[in-house]
Amino acid sequence: MSIFRRPHYQSEVTQFIEQLKAEKPDLEAQQRAGRALLWDKSVDRSAWEEYREAEVPQQPYVYQTHA
Repeated sequence: MSIFRRPHYQSEVTQFIEQLKAEKPDLEAQQRAGRALLWDKSVDRSAWEEYREAEVPQQPYVYQTHA
């Protein structure tokens, strides 16, 4: 048994999150819906490939004048 172990200890943050989940059981579903709205997008591979082909190579130092 570890001398540093505190049985049944929960931090204030953990207690707050568990209380919030108990009060709003649909919170996780709302988070997933928000994530899907902003981040989970399908990628159009052909458009991305065309974008990569159309890129112009950049010179090492952008602000240097051409001699």
